[in-house]
Amino acid sequence: QVQLVESGGGLVQAGDSLRLSCEASEGTFSNYAMGWFRQAPGKEREFVAAISRSGGLQYYGDSVTGRITISRDNAKNTVYLQMNSLKPEETAGYYCAARLAGFGSKLAREYPYWGQGTQVTVSS
Repeated sequence: QVQLVESGGGLVQAGDSLRLSCEASEGTFSNYAMGWFRQAPGKEREFVAAISRSGGLQYYGDSVTGRITISRDNAKNTVYLQMNSLKPEETAGYYCAARLAGFGSKLAREYPYWGQGTQVTVSS
């Protein structure tokens, strides 16, 4: 089964940009649709973005539309999350997830494979 490792998190200031990466192994990456979710302490896991296995179709959460871009490079087995104009309330652990399907989903329960997460902290 696919293994996922996120990277790129860190401490940034409000308004800054950050790019997260999620590298997959132990599977045929191009068979998986991918998603990014985030979870802050004491809050439910929130959908951020998803991308189809070909990369041709993207979905975004309502709170991030216009500021965040999901992309993938199937040759590098990697999915990216480019985040711009970050806000302090977006401080959270960011997780990538995979599902063996053509299209992504906004529902966390539809992804059986998850990475360990990378922390993003946005200071005001």
